[in-house]
Parts: sequence; C-alpha cells; structure tokens
Amino acid sequence: MTYLRSLIFYIGYISSGILASLTACIIGPFLNLENRLKLFSLWPKFANWFLSKTCNINVEIIGLENLTKEPCVIVSNHQGQWETFSMQYLFHPLCTLLKKELLYIPLWGWAMRMLQPIAIDRSKPKEAIMKTLKDGSNRLSNGMYVLLFPEGTRVEAGRVGNYARSSFELAKRNNVMVLPICHNSGDCWPAHKFVKRAGTIKLILGKPFYVKDSKDSAEKVQSWVKDTLMEKV
Repeated sequence: MTYLRSLIFYIGYISSGILASLTACIIGPFLNLENRLKLFSLWPKFANWFLSKTCNINVEIIGLENLTKEPCVIVSNHQGQWETFSMQYLFHPLCTLLKKELLYIPLWGWAMRMLQPIAIDRSKPKEAIMKTLKDGSNRLSNGMYVLLFPEGTRVEAGRVGNYARSSFELAKRNNVMVLPICHNSGDCWPAHKFVKRAGTIKLILGKPFYVKDSKDSAEKVQSWVKDTLMEKV
C-alpha cells in the first residue's frame, strides 16, 4: 500500500509540475517578478496538499513568530527534495540557489529561470561562492529572502553535515539577519528513495540574528540544528 500511495503521488506530482511549468512559461513573461513568485508558489502548495492526501505526510511549522519581515538569509539543513520546492510557498518573496544545469530542463528549468535564482557551477567552487555573494547581495537589496543550504549537498536524515561559512558571510556583508531553520523531511521523504513514509515533517524556525563572525556563526547554527533535531523531532 505504501508503494502504491507513493506511485500515485509521483504521478500527480510530476504531471502537475509539467502543467504548472507550462502555464508559468506562457503567463510568466507578462508578470513582474513578485507576481511570478506568487503564481509559481501555487504548485509547491498543491504538491504538499497532495502529499498529505496520498502519503499521509503533513507539515508542522514551529517558531513562525521568528520570521522577520525584513530581507534576510535563510539557512536550512538539506535532507532531500521536499525543502527544495516547499520553501517557495512558505517564504515570500524567495530567491533560491541551484546548480545551473537545472535551468536547461525543458519547461521546469525555463520557468525557474524567470524567478531569478542564484545559478552556480558546482564544478567551480570558488566561482560559485563569489557568484552567491554577488547575486545574493543583489536579491537582498531588492527585498527578497535568500534561501541557502550551507551543507552544500543532501545529508542523510538524522545527521548534520558541516556548515560552510559563505551563507553567513553573505548576511554579514549586507548587514541583514540570518534566520536558521531545520527540519526532518528525510524521515518522510528520504533522498533518492521512491517510497514515502507517513508522518509529520517538522519545520522549525530559530531566532534570527546578526552575524559578527561568519565561521563562528556557521558552527553555532550547525550545533543548533543538531541539538534541535534531537530534542524536537
């Protein structure tokens, strides 16, 4: 039954994603960035609703009072695919970071390009960091949240990877706060796994803060994520 539920979800998830991307490619060019973001956020909102109905996976948000209305750098742990699209409707307006190859995917990549993400070449780490700092600063100055995954890659549920300091350096250079968040999406939607597990994805927002030392901040948030996942998830 679990396999069948997952199959039904993927059929709806992929088909709705194609339809949403096609719609975005047709309508998007006639909208400004803010309205594009609002339009495109409808698909991840639907996907989470469909995930709940088919796989009995729900989302609980804890600490929403910590969400600042001012532009900030949101740093999150990275366990799977869920957080890569769900944040689009949870935080608005949002700029995400992705590998540039994704922008060449027919329809979906074309639609994503209109959202002005930070597209990096992961084969060139130094250039990727500089581009993140440059483009991230631009998005912050335009009043957007910037979502980054300091671990740099997906990490197995229950574990926390090393947090890079570049995300915190971006916040420091622009004198904006960092909003640390953590979640357990990998418990329900494991990376590179077809079958979904029923349960609750808890998304926890920590207290935002200004960065004085990027390395020290990276270490503290990494430790906070590890402790929070053990205590509240």
